[in-house]
Amino acid sequence: MRHDFQTIADWIEPNAKVLDLGCGDGDLLKHLYERRQARGYGVELDDRHVLACVKNGINVIQRDLEAGLAEFASATFDYVVLSQTLQAVHHTEAILREMLRVGREGIVTFPNFGYWKNRWQVLRGNMPVSADIPFQWYDTPNVHLCTMHDFEALCAKLNIVIRERIVMTAGKRIHFLQNLTGSLAVYRFGLAA
Repeated sequence: MRHDFQTIADWIEPNAKVLDLGCGDGDLLKHLYERRQARGYGVELDDRHVLACVKNGINVIQRDLEAGLAEFASATFDYVVLSQTLQAVHHTEAILREMLRVGREGIVTFPNFGYWKNRWQVLRGNMPVSADIPFQWYDTPNVHLCTMHDFEALCAKLNIVIRERIVMTAGKRIHFLQNLTGSLAVYRFGLAA
């Protein structure tokens, strides 16, 4: 199980309705159902992942996130999750707005490009490769790498309120100099009241 799954599950209320964008094989939704009795849908484009969702008993819709979430009515879900997918979407602002249109709260996780080991690799002249950024520059699905400070600035620009933030490295929570010492960021956010 991925390290961010437990944090996400801790934030999900029992019996909540969840939409998981870029859900992969549905493991997060399965975990949320088993742990919190949450129910919902996954959205995934890749044929292999859609088939894996079906085999896992996960409700999945095959769709490109870049096309938006027009098939979902406003305020349909309690939570909309974008777990380790934010860096792979082209229209980041639109996705965040859509998440909060169809859901009460959003949860995102992403690899923190500001992590010291990533910075060190760049200083040595290479694009970072790590457990959280496992691809070489030439075959990566990532189109936008960001730091925690970058994400928080975008949220401020969009009037999105960050409700909680947890930062991890190798599954352990980080509390000191988080943007420098944390490799994975997990955020829960909503619209300003």
